[in-house]
Amino acid sequence: MTDLVIGADGLARCAWGSSTPDYAIYHDTEWGRPLRGDDALYERMTLEAFQSGLSWLTILRKRPAFRLAFDEFHISTVAGYDDADVTRLLADAGIVRNRAKIEAAIVNARAALELPEGLSDLLWSFAPEPRPARLASFAELAPITPESTAMAKALKKRGFRFVGPTTAYALMQATGMVDDHIVGCHVTL
Repeated sequence: MTDLVIGADGLARCAWGSSTPDYAIYHDTEWGRPLRGDDALYERMTLEAFQSGLSWLTILRKRPAFRLAFDEFHISTVAGYDDADVTRLLADAGIVRNRAKIEAAIVNARAALELPEGLSDLLWSFAPEPRPARLASFAELAPITPESTAMAKALKKRGFRFVGPTTAYALMQATGMVDDHIVGCHVTL
């Protein structure tokens, strides 16, 4: 498989974005587009943490259930969750039922509330300078960068969990802090 493919719709896109209809929509409308806002970035950070060890497609397909279960990822609401909410979430078959990840989502909401600059400003402070050109191949990408390592370290220092350098880089890709669409991809940012 090459890193760029022409879809049935005639559009050139990153190969992973053509592998399923769900991925095509996500690739074309969300992935790599700049996203700001504390709740919006908290949602993406939480979903990236839940994805750890799983396929992103699993999380993408469960995202509506995650949004319902986690009150649309409103930081102030999730920060107030208690043991009854953990029990409720562990019983919700619509989401990934992993106690450590559920507890991390709650801890992370509480930590986000403590950030004087807000979550969005903190995360975006680690965005690297844009590349002069898109990469020709995903082989040129590293899953960990100095910026993602620094982001993960800063988050952990502030009490966040499940935010290692690889998860931080995936968050950077998903939210447009980096543009990792391959040269020739039809998506323009």
